[in-house]
Amino acid sequence: MSVALIEQARKEGETLGGVIEVVAKGLPVGLGSHVSADRRLDARLAAAVMSIPAIKGVEFGDGFALAAMKGTETRGRMGGLAGGITDGDPLVVRAAMKPIPTTLKPQPTVDLATGEPAQTVYERSDVCPVPRAVVVVEAAVCLVLADALTEKLGGDSLAEMKARFAQLPSTCRLSPSAKTFWP
Repeated sequence: MSVALIEQARKEGETLGGVIEVVAKGLPVGLGSHVSADRRLDARLAAAVMSIPAIKGVEFGDGFALAAMKGTETRGRMGGLAGGITDGDPLVVRAAMKPIPTTLKPQPTVDLATGEPAQTVYERSDVCPVPRAVVVVEAAVCLVLADALTEKLGGDSLAEMKARFAQLPSTCRLSPSAKTFWP
C-alpha cells in the first residue's frame, strides 16, 4: 500500500484496509499436529490472527486461490503447512484487515434516541490502520510459534531449547546463510 494511495483516501474522506503478510523462515518440520483439531498449527495461527480486531480473513500460502487449482498445481503453495504441521517451507500467513468504518464522509444510520434516520458524525479515524497492525499480527504469529516450539523441544530455558533445536535433522533447517527463526 503506497503513501500516495493513503493520502488520496484521506482527501476523499475514506478509509482503507489491506493485507498483512508475515513470513517465518527456518522453522523445523513437524510443528503442530494432525491428530487433534485444536492442536493443528494452522488452526492455532488462524485463531490468534482472527482474534485481532478488524481482521476478517486469514490465509496460508496461496490460501483462497488454492480452491480454484487442481491438486497437482498446489505443491509448494500451501504456505509452509500441510495437514496442520510445518513442512519445512517458509510459513506464510496473510491477514485481511477491513477499513475502519468511521469516515469523514457522513453515512446513513439511525439515531438510537429517536429511532429516526440520521447521518453519522465524524469522531476520529485512522485512514489506514494496516501499517500499525503489522507488529500486532507478527506478535500473534510469534506467540503461537513459540508455544509450538516449546511443545516440540521441551525444556525450561532458551539455551536448552536451542541445544535441542540444533539436534534436529539438518533437513529441518534452512542453509546457514538463510534468515532463520532463531536469532
